[in-house]
Amino acid sequence: MYQLVNGEVSVSKLRDVEIEDLLGREPVQVDIGSIIGYVQNKVVCVTGGGGSIGSELCRQIAGHKPKQLIILDIYENNAYDIQQDIVYHAAAHKHVPLMEDSPCEAIKNNVFGTFKTARAAAMNGVQTFVMISTDKAVNPTNIMGASKRICEMIIQSFDRMYPDTKFVAVRFGNVLGSNGSVIPLFRKQIAAGGPVTVTDPNIIRYFMTIPEAVSLVLQAGAYAKGGEIFVLDMGEPVKILDLAENLIRLSGYRVGEDIEIKFTGLRPGEKLYEEMLMKEEGMKETANKQIHIGRPIEFNEVQFLRDLEALKVAAENESPDIRQYVKAIVPTYVTPEERLAQQKKENAAGSAVRERFESDTDVSLSN
Repeated sequence: MYQLVNGEVSVSKLRDVEIEDLLGREPVQVDIGSIIGYVQNKVVCVTGGGGSIGSELCRQIAGHKPKQLIILDIYENNAYDIQQDIVYHAAAHKHVPLMEDSPCEAIKNNVFGTFKTARAAAMNGVQTFVMISTDKAVNPTNIMGASKRICEMIIQSFDRMYPDTKFVAVRFGNVLGSNGSVIPLFRKQIAAGGPVTVTDPNIIRYFMTIPEAVSLVLQAGAYAKGGEIFVLDMGEPVKILDLAENLIRLSGYRVGEDIEIKFTGLRPGEKLYEEMLMKEEGMKETANKQIHIGRPIEFNEVQFLRDLEALKVAAENESPDIRQYVKAIVPTYVTPEERLAQQKKENAAGSAVRERFESDTDVSLSN
């Protein structure tokens, strides 16, 4: 206590900041025991099994006596017989700015990686295929979100095409502490003495912990009947600025004095907020109040498969028009050109209002 008073040690030296401290709510408790029968004595394959979500999936599944657990990641070279598996498809490119820079690569990996994995599951008699999706798939403003929306459409199409396999998607928001998320970045910036970078003071996101997300994914998989998009209730959204300030304080520093916060501006394709459902989808409850089912949006599957083939060719050829091929499949996707046009329109409207106000009041707002 004497050292604390004299500033010789900080609060951060007493203990590490726990992720749960930043959640702003009590962690969701899921009765995993209730779904033991779902994975027990089953062969289970987890793609992206070395990642944040994938590795926690593997840990929880391994504790519930699967017949065999297959962990498949980018460095895995072996081919496995996946007959009668449950497949959790968590593998994907996920970083929004990188995907904006390399849209063709995003489409090849996320969309056609999912297509090929799902088709392999169908061809080999897999019982249940669970794809991990994202809230960024709703009215997407970036290639990452649009690619995941196409993946959801693949899942819905395959569920009708291959009735022996239940294909479902699980959609949730940001996961605190996952690889590449803001918390590891903020911690690194704090350790370096700052500044902590936040894109916009008003940006908000839905958050869960890794164990929460995985527990709910497992339970959603147990509810699967085929074709559903499960939406996980992540509570109230959290301001990224609040998250940064809380992490600085919990690390034993003063905001603005010991550690500065710097605003860097929204990155390409980044929204101020994320949505969990499209307006058309609506929601249906399940036995778990944290898990809802979005009503599938109807689309022409024959045309979808044609557009998918055209998208595949465009991605393989590194087409500069790749975003237009994506737009043809996902009409709610907002391209960078459309965002720029919208921004110009809003700026022009704002200028017109300003001019009318100054004219009416004969007062210059700039003075």
